[in-house]
Amino acid sequence: MTSTPRNPGTSTRAGAFRSVRTGNETYFGFHPKPLPPSPPLTIDPDAQELLDKANQALGRLDGITLLLPDPDQFLFSYIRKEAVLSSQIEGTQSSLSDLLLFEHDEASGVPVADTRETFNYIRAMNHGIARMTEGFPLSLRLINEIHGLLLESGRGAERAPGEFRSSQNWIGGTRPGNARYVPPPAHEVVPAMGALEKFLHNDPVKTPILVKAALAHAQFETIHPFLDGNGRVGRLLITLLLCAEEQRVMSRPLLYLSLYLKRNRDEYYTHLQRIRTHGEWEDWLLFFLQGVNEVAGSATDTTRRLLALIDEDRQSIHALGRASGSAQRLHELAVRQIVFRIPSAATDLSLSKVTVATTAGHLERLGIVREVTGRRRNKLFVYSKYLAVLEEGTAAEG
Repeated sequence: MTSTPRNPGTSTRAGAFRSVRTGNETYFGFHPKPLPPSPPLTIDPDAQELLDKANQALGRLDGITLLLPDPDQFLFSYIRKEAVLSSQIEGTQSSLSDLLLFEHDEASGVPVADTRETFNYIRAMNHGIARMTEGFPLSLRLINEIHGLLLESGRGAERAPGEFRSSQNWIGGTRPGNARYVPPPAHEVVPAMGALEKFLHNDPVKTPILVKAALAHAQFETIHPFLDGNGRVGRLLITLLLCAEEQRVMSRPLLYLSLYLKRNRDEYYTHLQRIRTHGEWEDWLLFFLQGVNEVAGSATDTTRRLLALIDEDRQSIHALGRASGSAQRLHELAVRQIVFRIPSAATDLSLSKVTVATTAGHLERLGIVREVTGRRRNKLFVYSKYLAVLEEGTAAEG
């Protein structure tokens, strides 16, 4: 006979664990209270200082994009870095290099299933950003659309993509009875998500955007509304909130917390659980704001380093003399795509394949690009130093 598990906690500001008995098994599922917390959050002087610093860090990050020759080029690369990191937290082994090779049909040696999952994350993210740019609100419908693209193929494709769950799920363990955490039962998912949607739109109270993002992310993970993909959607929710028209604090989606959460995974999960068991919203907020500060500062530094690298390489190219014109153009394409082949580059630049091949040779001798296949035909070139900066912190585990 299955023993009765210990009650994880009594009722808190965040909700309550309630006993559920199914067959011979008893477990405790969590029933979250709607946001905002009651009693209200206490923003002490230390938290206020951290909140102010986080807002300033976001402002610097958003402002530095004005220095980029083409912000969309950087965004193209940065979104892919985030897709890799967010997917790695869920156990994939793909790297940023794997993803770029996959996108160029160079899948030899690449973990295709994991990389396809990462590619789906990019599609889901881009869809959410595009929909909001068109004026569509950040809503349950949009969250479901994003989830549907995320799980459209690969792992999780059979787990109701784009639909809130209709059965019980759990985190850790092999069943609810030995799980680390059991979210609310399926019939409570839609009401709980409906309340979260209202909170996102300042109902019942207006909430500062970073505080809102912190609370909303934790609440989403507590509800765990899908059978799979909750972590990735929950992390993406933070970025979408910061770019939503209603309270926009960033003009482009450049803040992603996946690297911070990956590096502090145990502390992250502990904070989420302490919200449920002890109502410790304030401690979670401090952890979240520290992450915003770190990540915004790191992204700003990365942008500056990439700008310096691009400028340094342009100076090297200028020294080529007559060949510098086509070399500058191919370099700009490398900044935009990171990885390129000669035929497609020739088409994009309206140059002959011979010219592009010769120019790629110039860039390779300068140490700007590197050929990665070793083949005589169908060569693939990588802007290696640019990729190395982006890849920092993205090495797959295991």
